[in-house]
Amino acid sequence: MSKGQDWAEAFLEMMAVERSAAKNTLIAYGKDLADARTFLVAHGRDLDSALAEDVEAYFRVLGERGLASASAARRRAALRQFYRFVLGEGWRKDDPSRRVDAPKAGRPLPKVLSRAEVERLIAAASARDGAQGLRLACMIELLYASGLRISELLALPLAALMRDPAYLIVKGKGGKERLAPLNDAARTAVRAYLPVRPAFFARGVKDSPWLFASRAAGGRLTARRMAQLLDEAALAAGIDPARVSPHVLRHAFATHLLEGGADLRAVQTLLGHADIATTQIYTHLTEDRLRAVVERGHPLAKKKR
Repeated sequence: MSKGQDWAEAFLEMMAVERSAAKNTLIAYGKDLADARTFLVAHGRDLDSALAEDVEAYFRVLGERGLASASAARRRAALRQFYRFVLGEGWRKDDPSRRVDAPKAGRPLPKVLSRAEVERLIAAASARDGAQGLRLACMIELLYASGLRISELLALPLAALMRDPAYLIVKGKGGKERLAPLNDAARTAVRAYLPVRPAFFARGVKDSPWLFASRAAGGRLTARRMAQLLDEAALAAGIDPARVSPHVLRHAFATHLLEGGADLRAVQTLLGHADIATTQIYTHLTEDRLRAVVERGHPLAKKKR
């Protein structure tokens, strides 16, 4: 194993142990560093021996590949954090990533569904035959009622819902716990789904710890299968499947709360965002609608034409 690869593994271990980085973050950073190493090795360098010119050349190539600005920004962040770690360990006395400029990109507004579209999506899911419909409707209701991430939904244990709770204790990114509310519709959907849940057990399996058990490897429903089921429900509801995903339902949860007058800090807590700036993006989605309300209802906004 090369010194550069050793350093990369030490960096990822530090991120996992000292910073409690989420599994998906570690996987992404691992892939980013591996991609950089592949480029550097092909040009006679490695992470331990790269010069500033080598790192700049790597990012020029990424630009030529047409890499999305968000992906390029993440790769830059991975390399910058890696070399800061290396400097801190005293393995190098310089930072070859210091001259790389961050790609300029505005944060894209998240896709969101209207309340009517969410209702149509739930109705289309419920219309599926038997256990399939009850399970899919339950998953959509939980995502929309609680703002869960797909990973959080699929990791729910059966024990968390057995006593018909009004809220869930969810372990999110970085292992941080938060309360996730359950409305009446979601609780009703869970009660309807639980009796048919054994229909999804693998042959010979009599019980499962997971709420959304499956015959798939690992014994629980996969994110990929959940996305496929949502696509099918979207088509049945007359909604473009490209506009629907588990994360879009999380966006709808946040946006509809803000439209209803919820406090931004409260929504930040419910979503499990560490930085309120992440939550503020949802305010942009409601600005046009709020402006329309003012124009319709405020007497000074009504101008003679």
